[in-house]
Amino acid sequence: MSIREPNKTITVTIDGQECRGEWGQTILQVARANDIYIPTMCYLSKVEPIASCRMCVVEVEGVEGMILSCQEKAVDGAVITTNSDDLYRERQNITRLYDVNHPLECGVCDKSGECDLQSKTVEFGVDQQTFAARDQHRPVQDWGFISYDPSLCILCEKCVRVCNEVVGDEALQISVGGYKSTIINTKLDQQCAECGECMAVCPVGALVSTDFKYTANAWEMEKIPASCAHCSSGCQLYYEVKHTSIDNPDPRIYRVTNEHEFSSLCGAGRFAFDYANEGVQQDARAFDQAVTALRQADTIRFSGVITNEEALLLERLREALAVRLVCDDAYGYQRFLAAYRSISGSTLYEASLKTVADSQAVVVFGTRIYDDNPMVKYHMAMASKHHKARIVYLHPMEDARIQNLVTQYIKYEAGSEEGVAALLAATLLAGKTVSDPLAGVLDNLDIGNLSAESNVGEEELDTLKRSLWKKEGFTLIVGADLYNHPEAENIARFIAAIERYSDFKVLIVPPATNARGVAEICTLSEAVEGYTVGYNAPGDFVLSALGDGDLDMPALNQQEGTLTTVDQRVVPTHPALPYEGYTLNQLANALGVGSRYTIDQTPHLPRDKGYKAIAFDDLPDYFDALGGEHRGYLLSPGEVETRDVFSEIEELPAYDGLVVYRCNEGSAFGPFDARSVHRKHEAVLKGSEQFAVAARLKGGERIRFELDGESYERVFRIDTTLKGTVAIHPVWDRGLSAFALSSYRFSQLKFETTGNE
Repeated sequence: MSIREPNKTITVTIDGQECRGEWGQTILQVARANDIYIPTMCYLSKVEPIASCRMCVVEVEGVEGMILSCQEKAVDGAVITTNSDDLYRERQNITRLYDVNHPLECGVCDKSGECDLQSKTVEFGVDQQTFAARDQHRPVQDWGFISYDPSLCILCEKCVRVCNEVVGDEALQISVGGYKSTIINTKLDQQCAECGECMAVCPVGALVSTDFKYTANAWEMEKIPASCAHCSSGCQLYYEVKHTSIDNPDPRIYRVTNEHEFSSLCGAGRFAFDYANEGVQQDARAFDQAVTALRQADTIRFSGVITNEEALLLERLREALAVRLVCDDAYGYQRFLAAYRSISGSTLYEASLKTVADSQAVVVFGTRIYDDNPMVKYHMAMASKHHKARIVYLHPMEDARIQNLVTQYIKYEAGSEEGVAALLAATLLAGKTVSDPLAGVLDNLDIGNLSAESNVGEEELDTLKRSLWKKEGFTLIVGADLYNHPEAENIARFIAAIERYSDFKVLIVPPATNARGVAEICTLSEAVEGYTVGYNAPGDFVLSALGDGDLDMPALNQQEGTLTTVDQRVVPTHPALPYEGYTLNQLANALGVGSRYTIDQTPHLPRDKGYKAIAFDDLPDYFDALGGEHRGYLLSPGEVETRDVFSEIEELPAYDGLVVYRCNEGSAFGPFDARSVHRKHEAVLKGSEQFAVAARLKGGERIRFELDGESYERVFRIDTTLKGTVAIHPVWDRGLSAFALSSYRFSQLKFETTGNE
């Protein structure tokens, strides 16, 4: 196999056309890059070539027989034919084989109108079937959000490959049995993420959405291009709605799809689209009262689930009214970024999702990444599957769902993140030339004491360092556990030093949908001391798309604007549903700082923060033939004056006894997903058997406790996949209060039992 040299170009002739490509690209990739069509059935750009369908066969001059273009590397000077009488007959016969006893139910199949097999049957003129096989009894299977019909399955293996190589769950397998072969879900009752990736890539109607089934036809739907609102990845998607008509006066989102050939979605993005702020009407009197209240307010409180344009309007309101802006889920992130930049010298961190996927070594620190940002976890899986990457996972809680990816798990004590960051810096920068202030701090570290207090053994750090030998491509992923730690800024400096002085590139995962945009655009203030998350502080003016603020706002599936993603990319989103209430822009207009439309703010996003003066309607929104992303634009890098100031590490805080960890489990299902997604989820406190013994609790007991000034009553359930005395505490059911938790994510638990469920 040829080794790819990205800077070396080759020239081939395809169907008489001279085509240029890169050394190491396959014939199919070169053809696609030059807009030449080669039919495929099993090919998927984001996984390794499957080569099960043989539909992509071509002829190469001087080579006997037909060649699979999906896996054969293009050779400089090759002369290739993609279509001939022999190739047509070959593809026609392949289609006939796929059509053997494939049930003729296109009229009621949810894939009709967008089915690859349907299209190929027409394309290759298969108008009759001359042979058949004995049919098998294959009942439809319920996989939760997904339904699997084995009788429609053509065993192309796309679903298996994407589950293995992209999602990383390894839930799907082929049960081999000749004509009785089928796909099985081996983790249906265990760790299947129900992300729908398998359903998205299915070329026929074998895997479909359980909720969407028999509700609409593909050709009836209008595709609204948008960006996912559930985490900071801002993944590309389409909201599919029916055209408004007399028979359908109230449009609704029927399903979510995406450009599955190149992009992916988690379960939240694909299935949790039912979060619009509905039933809101314009009330002029209430609006006037809101304007008056805002004039008298000293604080505007909001969440990071807003657009960049709304963030800019809020910043202008801050300047005009001399109010404080409080966004709890972005404030800690903003301070963390500032401290990081003081060492790195750049406004941008160096890593991206692609960096993660291309790495041979990935270190994850300070995040339960499976839940905090599933797309980052997907790219970790790609690194593991495609590059045999070492995945080192540092966290107080082991995550059984990613055990198949993690090559080394390092458990540290809750609260000890500053010490762990220093230990990582000392380990990864050993032998490297660093600044004098950093060298002084590292030299003064009491490694033995830090190791004992954090519970990170020196031998574990040595194993980590040795595992990086002969590797290329290093990524350090850090997350939301760190941003509100009492020593977050010193942690950020150590993280930046690792990036500055080693081969590691850092990915600083934003803690909310547009926390990065808010952190860049808004001048944020800390919540007042003694504030509780119930939003009852005097002088607060609260904006909410959840219907529990002083002024309602449209949800992100009801408005257009841009988001700033974990990839530091500014991406557009469009409204799929109407919103009848007032918008923030109208409120800003009443106070003299708005514009005609919210998106009139897009070209005015701050240039000094890397944004570009591009009008919203001029933003690109597509993928090219090879999967290159052309949505919006990347932030421009800027230089920051460095200040090599590090704090000496004092005694690390101790979290003894029972501890709870604030985390919304389930592919980033957030607090605004209550209707569609959480029919299968409930807000319970989950702990291990060890936690149950230590707390003297039994599964099903109801307890009451208080955190950050807010009271919770939860049912306790034992989760056998968890270990230790840390329990998982979800907050998705708390509405806007869920975004107002600005404290460190680990808390000591004091509770009282209130009975059984």
